[in-house]
Amino acid sequence: MSERFVEAAVRLAGFAGLWFGWSPDSFWRATPAELAALAQAIGGDAGAAPPDAGTLARLMEAFPDG
Repeated sequence: MSERFVEAAVRLAGFAGLWFGWSPDSFWRATPAELAALAQAIGGDAGAAPPDAGTLARLMEAFPDG
């Protein structure tokens, strides 16, 4: 992985604050399902389907981990 969990969590917490008006405490108390529901409400169905095995293989080849 090119991004560590902490870096991703900080970035996501910032987005939650901007998009949803959440405080850091609200972000850390939220479940992944709650966060996903709000993100889907903003983004609609775009990107709702997970990538298939072929897409994952191409991405892994194009962006290998260190």
